[in-house]
Amino acid sequence: MDLQKLMCDTCCENNRVFWPRIKAVDIGSIHSPSEVTPVGTIIPTINRYFYIVTEDIDLTNGVTLPANLFTDDNGDPVTEFTLFNPNGYVNLYINAVMQEGGAYKVTPDSLTLNPFNATIFAGTPIIIESLGFQKM
Repeated sequence: MDLQKLMCDTCCENNRVFWPRIKAVDIGSIHSPSEVTPVGTIIPTINRYFYIVTEDIDLTNGVTLPANLFTDDNGDPVTEFTLFNPNGYVNLYINAVMQEGGAYKVTPDSLTLNPFNATIFAGTPIIIESLGFQKM
């Protein structure tokens, strides 16, 4: 291949590079996989908990927020978080941004945010999403 043809200050017919066409190759018919019938049904359960920060939270030394600060999807106050171990997981959203798993810990009684050089400002929403899976 002539590199001079690839390098061009102006676009013109003589400096185009033509690549050979790619041809499809028939490798025989491809069979779809056999149908798998699931045994049982997996049902997800989702619980969400909401808290709007009422005053700035300094995270320099970390902080623990008790469950009773939060409300559920219906706006009702909660006394503890429902966690699904081992068949589930928890997501944390601060100001609608999902947080890294290592940045926090959720127990039935509280949310603990690890030390970080940041502040969560008043008015910021904190959402805990607890998901669990059970076989029916």
